[in-house]
Amino acid sequence: MELLNDMIVARFGPLGPLMVVGGLGVVLVLITLPFLLRRKADPLDKLAALRKAAKTGTGPSLRAGNRNDKLEKYSSFLEPQNEEEYSAIRLKLMQAGYRSKDAVRTFHFAQFALGVGLLILGVFYAILTSTTGTPSTQALILSVLVPGTIGYMAPKYWITKRQQQRREEITNGFPDSLDMMLVCVEAGQSMDQSIVRVSAEIRAGYPALADEYEIVSHEIKAGKDKVSVLRDMSERAGVTDVASFVTVLIQSATFGTSVAEALRVFSAEMRDKRVMRAEEKANTLPTKMTLATMMLTVPPLLIILLGPSIYNIVETLGKFKM
Repeated sequence: MELLNDMIVARFGPLGPLMVVGGLGVVLVLITLPFLLRRKADPLDKLAALRKAAKTGTGPSLRAGNRNDKLEKYSSFLEPQNEEEYSAIRLKLMQAGYRSKDAVRTFHFAQFALGVGLLILGVFYAILTSTTGTPSTQALILSVLVPGTIGYMAPKYWITKRQQQRREEITNGFPDSLDMMLVCVEAGQSMDQSIVRVSAEIRAGYPALADEYEIVSHEIKAGKDKVSVLRDMSERAGVTDVASFVTVLIQSATFGTSVAEALRVFSAEMRDKRVMRAEEKANTLPTKMTLATMMLTVPPLLIILLGPSIYNIVETLGKFKM
């Protein structure tokens, strides 16, 4: 690397490494753009034409309330053209709490904008360091590529953290919601009414779970099939307990058994499961504290016990030398 750096400096001057890095970046961008801008044949071209006509006012409106029309013309660039990739990122965003129709487009735009923006800042920083000193080629490359990589990966990290937090919130609040639902059903309310009541009662403590129940109630009121509604809730939540609850309700409706009895058994099981999770975390606590205890307790203890003896030994050796 040092030999290559010397050759580049000898040929292009002190700013030679920065020019080489910028040239490589431009070449990579030019190589990547044809693949990104290449658009596959869409079987729904007719629907796209109708949407465009509706937007310009020359045709019927297909959908109202699109808040991100400026990004829609870049949908072929910002959205995955593969159906499986689109479905996977769409499901992940829904499980993170972003359910709007343009969530996928906004997510990829955030990745692109942050990546390019921080990459440009990295180039400016490399130029500044080149004018004030003579950094190595490796340092220049890292100062340009590291900010761009961080900007590109930051939205993905944010979505993953939101997804984990939302799943944890739903898992913690689900047993309490089942107890409330059991009380409502035993009081004479229907399953639909109990879901509406539970969504209103638990919103203060578990807003993510309340949103899921509210979506279920709205979809049922709109006339959607209850089995499909429950399965969609299980898919949006991404929690095993919710999937088991949906299976219990579907089986109860299929075989004609009592919903209250099924809720009573399942809520008791969820309470026991929550206690088991708490006990599991408590049992792993001593193991996690072992390393910290050894690092924070053993060195001071050795200093207290062996410090005076070492001091006396040093003093005695000093007297013998004298």
